[in-house]
Amino acid sequence: MPTRSIEHNPLLFGRDERPGIVAVESVGPFIRIFFRTAGRVHFHDEPFQPFILVNDPGLLSGCKVPCAVRQLAGDDFFRCQLLFDSWNHCLTARDFLAAKTGKNYSSPDAPYLFLPDIAHQYMLAVGTTLFKGVEFSELRCLALDIETTCAEGYSFSNPDRAEDRIISIALKDSHGEETVLRGDQLAEPELLLALNCAIHRCDPDVITGHNIFSFDLDYIGRRAQLHGIQLNWGRNGSAPRITPHARWNLAERTVEYPRWDIYGRHVIDTYFLVQLYDIGGRNLESHGLKAVARHFGIAAEERTYLDGPDISETFRTDPERLYRYNLDDVRETLSLFRLLGFPWFLQSRIFPYSFQNCVIRGNATRINALFLREYLHRGHAVPSRSPDVAPFEGGYTESPFQGIIGPIVHCDVASLYPSLMLTYRLAPARDSLGLFLPMLADLRRFRLTAKQRARDAVEDSERHYYDALQQVFKVLINSFYGYLGAARHNFSDPAVAAEVTRLGRVTIRSMIDLLVAEGGQPVEVDTDGIYFKPPDTCCTEGDELATVQRISAQLPAGLEVELDGRYRTMFAYKSKNYALQEYSGRIIIKGSALRSRGLEPYLRDFIRDGIELLLAGRGEAVERLFNQYVARLRSRGLDVAWVARSETLSESPDSYREKLRTGKRNRSAAFEIALASGRLYRAGDQVNYYVSGSGKDATAYEQCRPVSAFDPLQPDINLSYYIEKLRHVRKRFAPFLPKEPTLFDL
Repeated sequence: MPTRSIEHNPLLFGRDERPGIVAVESVGPFIRIFFRTAGRVHFHDEPFQPFILVNDPGLLSGCKVPCAVRQLAGDDFFRCQLLFDSWNHCLTARDFLAAKTGKNYSSPDAPYLFLPDIAHQYMLAVGTTLFKGVEFSELRCLALDIETTCAEGYSFSNPDRAEDRIISIALKDSHGEETVLRGDQLAEPELLLALNCAIHRCDPDVITGHNIFSFDLDYIGRRAQLHGIQLNWGRNGSAPRITPHARWNLAERTVEYPRWDIYGRHVIDTYFLVQLYDIGGRNLESHGLKAVARHFGIAAEERTYLDGPDISETFRTDPERLYRYNLDDVRETLSLFRLLGFPWFLQSRIFPYSFQNCVIRGNATRINALFLREYLHRGHAVPSRSPDVAPFEGGYTESPFQGIIGPIVHCDVASLYPSLMLTYRLAPARDSLGLFLPMLADLRRFRLTAKQRARDAVEDSERHYYDALQQVFKVLINSFYGYLGAARHNFSDPAVAAEVTRLGRVTIRSMIDLLVAEGGQPVEVDTDGIYFKPPDTCCTEGDELATVQRISAQLPAGLEVELDGRYRTMFAYKSKNYALQEYSGRIIIKGSALRSRGLEPYLRDFIRDGIELLLAGRGEAVERLFNQYVARLRSRGLDVAWVARSETLSESPDSYREKLRTGKRNRSAAFEIALASGRLYRAGDQVNYYVSGSGKDATAYEQCRPVSAFDPLQPDINLSYYIEKLRHVRKRFAPFLPKEPTLFDL
């Protein structure tokens, strides 16, 4: 494998090039560095002085903790680095500063900067990152999945209920070893002790599972506590450190979960990786393991499936089937980690965070760490954190056409915002050392290099590595604009971000004018790209490419327009909601109005089938499709899952209850189900329910029932309610159908 020279840029990868580092932890006044070499792990300890940045060292006057003061060059706000002999001294100083200033360290206007993770502090100060010189295949990973039984009369297994228990623990490591710890052979305490032994025997760098935080680990921890068993999983024999109500911000949502930190190891939840993957594409129908495994084609044809309510009975009557099911779960989990974990493994080589923290830190936070690392290395003062950002106008969007149209070409400006920043030299005013644009330019150059090496690669492993790396660089490049506009970071600059979006709008409007002059018809415009019907003179793909190239040639140097896709037909519904049919026949649906996971499955299916008819020029068949769906809803044996709704709790049930009490929100079916379940739900958990009873105008929160309570022998699905919802969805297609006077008179 050729030397990966693109990983030797110190701005991006840090100045510590030591290979093989798999974990960084603290031990007394030292930092313990774990290395993996020749398949084995060893460690050594280094002294380290944790730090706090301040504007004036006199702020610490009166605090009895000794510290050294490093004066930083420059006129930025944080001009002094206070260095402490131990982490405890650093924490004491933090508390003293909070009490003296009345500002918590997380406050953006706090006159001191404290970073609450000592490993992160060390990696910043030294320039260390993980996994340099380590192949992803060399990382020792252990996938874990448990199955539990549930007492009769209850819907969910509860770790705090004495008669419930763990009945199976499946383990699979990255070197192929598979183990099932069986509850028919071992009592639960013996299962937990055997799990301790298995973890130390494997000695994994990473423990992974699907929804492992909120279910598997939480359940294991509670049962271990019940039996008085210590889970000595750390590389130093310590028990996991548990944060019961950790929070993870994902796009517009906040996910609450019980975080586990295991000394010398990383815990990676593939459920988190799936959600991160789906932010951009929004093409997953569900984030559950089985659905995701099928989506990515990693589910074995012969894999065993079991429904949750059947697990306890299967354990009693056919335990071998249960263990096959458990083992298939863990096999899919490890395959999913290998697929979605690789980009984050690569990012851990760049950012001064643990693998576990790299996954859950936002893009802006990670980019801010790159600046802090270099500023500290150069001994330069650091600016104060930016205040909250006032809203500013975003990218240009327009939908000048609604209906069915084709053929369609999509063109976009390659990395529009980063290209504008580099072309017009737009950088944050707070970056005294001028790192922003060189870092961005290097990332773009490295991405192009990685793309070319992926094309030139002979071996599949080499191609996969460079393709994943260029995708990582692409994400980082595009994140630099988001960083500019982010609040509460040291080097962000919302005024420059606003100028970038203004130039973006100017650029897209210029492209529209050039397209129209060519004879093209814009159909959908969104921030950096345009879907358009090509001029009638375009008869071949080459003609379409030439049109795009002519447009590109007329834009300022540094802005390159690319042909990004060709389609036979497009259904333009409304802004950011459309469907495309490729020349192969495959249909791509975009936009929450057409493919929202908030819709019940039968409505998503109806929309998809209706769009397929429209794109095929068979709009007259939509009414017949509607009648077929009504007949299926009324048929005997209707599967409740087809009409059930899945919702993610946006806050904790306790918070929901308090807001109801104070009149700050309306009732919600999902929260009512969660409150009535007797199960511990958290923000970010999913609830599946259906509406029972009768009446098309039923109120969902009054007539909702959990899917687990449905009895197929006594079905109580509210058919009138669901048919009425289908009727409303059908009306969305009315403007695009052949005009028939009685078609929508129902």
